[in-house]
Amino acid sequence: MSQAPETRGGPVVTPMRVVIALCLVAPFVALLWVGSYARTEPVVIGIPFFYWYQMLWVLVSTVLTMVAYRLWQRDQRARSASKGGASK
Repeated sequence: MSQAPETRGGPVVTPMRVVIALCLVAPFVALLWVGSYARTEPVVIGIPFFYWYQMLWVLVSTVLTMVAYRLWQRDQRARSASKGGASK
């Protein structure tokens, strides 16, 4: 009656997936912590810190999302290659 559960290739936590998660969570943490940027100084080109900080995160978020996507593609290729190699 006692049988070991079957492994079906479900979610696996790998270091690469942790990096992917950090890339995707970092913008949320940075922008939800309003107390860290709720000020006017320093002013850049006449734009208060509160505004340019948020606009900078738009660019940073784009880069981090691209990095996460590339890492995800690499992880999926490695996972499918290991499954293909294991079945032979």
